[in-house]
Amino acid sequence: MTLPLDLAWSKSTYSSPGGGSCLEWSPSTAEATGTVPIRDSKAPEGPVLALSLSAFADFIAGVKSGAFSG
Repeated sequence: MTLPLDLAWSKSTYSSPGGGSCLEWSPSTAEATGTVPIRDSKAPEGPVLALSLSAFADFIAGVKSGAFSG
């Protein structure tokens, strides 16, 4: 899928002001297309992952449950 270049990005409200390990996503694109683009806030010019709404929901559930904690 080709995404527009001018996406409106949002950062988690749990992110620290310094922006350490932050994920950004584009809610407006998700709403319009059903695809959730995500990227690393430390590398805004880097790659963008495009997830389905259900995959993004599963990812968020995993984060909240601690499934990815080391």
